[in-house]
Amino acid sequence: MTNEGSASDKLTSLLESNTPILGPSDLMDVQTKGPGPSGALPLTDEILRTWSSGDLFGLTQNAGMGWAPEDLLGPQYLVLSTQGGMRAEDGSPIALGYHTGHWEVGLLVQAASRAIKEFGGIPFAAYCSDPCDGRSQGTTGMFDSLPYRNDAAMVIRRLIRSLPTRLGLLGVATCDKGLPAMMQALAGQNELPGIIVPGGVTLPPESGEDAGKVQTISARYVHGEITLEDAAVAGCRACGTAGGGCQFLGTAATSQVVAEALGMTLPHAALAPSGQAIWVDNAVRSANALKRLVDQKLALKDIVTDASVRNAMIVHAACGGSTNLLLHIPAIAHAAGLQRPSVDDWSEVNRLVPRFVDVLPNGPANHPTVQFFLAGGVPEVMLHLRKMGLLDTSVLTVTGQTLQDVLDWWEQSDRRTKLRARLQEYDGINPDDVIISPSEAVQRGMTSTVCFPQGNLCPEGSVIKATSIDPTVVDDDGVYRKTGPARVFTSERDAIMSIKGQLEPKLQPGDILVLIGRGPLGTGMEETYQLTSALKFLKWGKEVAILTDARFSGVSTGACIGHVGPEALANGPIGRVQDGDRIEIIVDRNKLTGSVNLVGTAEKELTPEQAQAMLDSRDTWPGLQEDAALHSDTRLWAALQKVGGGTWGGCVYDVDRIVETLEAGAKALSEKA
Repeated sequence: MTNEGSASDKLTSLLESNTPILGPSDLMDVQTKGPGPSGALPLTDEILRTWSSGDLFGLTQNAGMGWAPEDLLGPQYLVLSTQGGMRAEDGSPIALGYHTGHWEVGLLVQAASRAIKEFGGIPFAAYCSDPCDGRSQGTTGMFDSLPYRNDAAMVIRRLIRSLPTRLGLLGVATCDKGLPAMMQALAGQNELPGIIVPGGVTLPPESGEDAGKVQTISARYVHGEITLEDAAVAGCRACGTAGGGCQFLGTAATSQVVAEALGMTLPHAALAPSGQAIWVDNAVRSANALKRLVDQKLALKDIVTDASVRNAMIVHAACGGSTNLLLHIPAIAHAAGLQRPSVDDWSEVNRLVPRFVDVLPNGPANHPTVQFFLAGGVPEVMLHLRKMGLLDTSVLTVTGQTLQDVLDWWEQSDRRTKLRARLQEYDGINPDDVIISPSEAVQRGMTSTVCFPQGNLCPEGSVIKATSIDPTVVDDDGVYRKTGPARVFTSERDAIMSIKGQLEPKLQPGDILVLIGRGPLGTGMEETYQLTSALKFLKWGKEVAILTDARFSGVSTGACIGHVGPEALANGPIGRVQDGDRIEIIVDRNKLTGSVNLVGTAEKELTPEQAQAMLDSRDTWPGLQEDAALHSDTRLWAALQKVGGGTWGGCVYDVDRIVETLEAGAKALSEKA
């Protein structure tokens, strides 16, 4: 009885109280009616005769939320964002977000919405938040990361269509999946005027490690390269400010660059420092730009074109952007009803365009993204590309002007002069050492970005960010050559334990780490940054190469080859590699060609014909199967994107092909029955 009474008392204490919450009234003083808004709806005879009941009820809802009734007939604009968490007015957390990238974007929503209200528009705000790839590294949460992009784009498109009275769209987003999803969604509603406001970047700490390096503290600690105290301090300080995407040109920052290169943002919008005046100002200017687009009847279909997609690919190559954009740019193009760039298109662009931006993680000096912004950001890169004749400058941007006009303005702008001077004054950095002239970049040994090796282990291709291979393991002719024994893993957990020396046999310098069953069918194509980052910051890590059907973070460096096709669970030959097999990797960083081949077993060398015959005759690696934690949601995504063209097609839902496949399958099953 005592225990029962105690439990009852605790429940009463939890659920019943007379303590006032919002004011002096009794908690139980519950009202059953409210006065409602004062005034009257601005209805007319025509409105009542012609408007739908939904449009009319919308006015009632708007008045109920407190909008002045006399202003309810103004033009309506929809502000979409990936906001997460909940901030108090002083900026302190009431509830945490998943990442800094969506933590402050509500301030941009507020600024843009106020600007819309000031010019007589009626702003609506809707939200579809996003996960954090950094937070989910090495966890089953990563299995939902890439599939989330399609889901979020679908939700955002549904939100857009669910407000049929909107005239224009303003999307606020920052990070790895939220911003690609926002671009994909707006491109999919391209009959409307629209604009993207990038959520900017966080600052590096005054002293400490960047947000990429700090993710390696466990591996370095285990190997005795840092102390427990050092790890604790570094882990605390890495995010120098509370908001924005990471300080490196990973997937989040590259997505911002691509949004601007597509013409979907205002000039010099990408990579602004989060929370600062110049960042907020961009939201205000974007709202005003959206009004001009509406007034000029310019829609996103006039801006996102085949030519602007190619411009984005060219800028991506010049900056050395994340390989994840090989998945996102085709998805955006597909959503817009455009031709999806192929592997051949990517290869052509990367052979044509030199890399001349020195920014984390590609180096050589590894400037953070805020310094890239101050050096001139995307417009400055485009000035160089225009001189080289590589851009189509006739394309329109969300300014309503051509790219040619935008670059002419930028070249003479006060903004350019002052911000570049600020970088020199504040950080002692010459802006021309961040965004380098292409000829000077070649002299400094900077190499082009993306290479697509093929071979008997990846007959459909693979991807490596060639520019990020440690130059000390590259031969004098610019070719990376490595032959070593395979160490095969079917889980990222086992692979990282082997790197840490916690699983026998321990990974050794010279090994080739082969991680299989981690493609779309196995894990939703997880990102394996904890492996690449650990190897980067271990003294012997550069002596190891990685081969996998998974993907990598945009901040990954080293000889890491991903996107191997076919994936192991689609009967790809990578699934038949055995421990001790000799694998040869050749990557020419100058010509951007490469190969990955099985060339022998632990006992003997093989001719190409013998190697192929062995791969054809072998069983798959024992234990190769989809991850036990793979959710049915992601299994469905994997199946649908496979029909839609797979990873090389951007992991999209190609509805026509999916319907065709389902109908053919249903017919075959019917005939079989």
